[in-house]
Amino acid sequence: MKVVTSRAFNQDVSQAKRLARAEPVFVTDRGRPTHVLMSYDSFRQLAGGGESLGDLLAMDDPVVAEPAWGSPALWGR
Repeated sequence: MKVVTSRAFNQDVSQAKRLARAEPVFVTDRGRPTHVLMSYDSFRQLAGGGESLGDLLAMDDPVVAEPAWGSPALWGR
């Protein structure tokens, strides 16, 4: 686990991104963790690896979503 201060992060974002390719980078503000930077692939694994919006848009077959317009849950009733 790598830890960088918010000042160091702001001064060299590229370095933080390079570190995040290998493992999550914790960004601290006044010694307390405030953010985590990780690679997109790591995030997808953590999030369950589902399809992203970009994946859906790149599909050859159209994605059809048909909401149940008459459903009371849709209208908050």
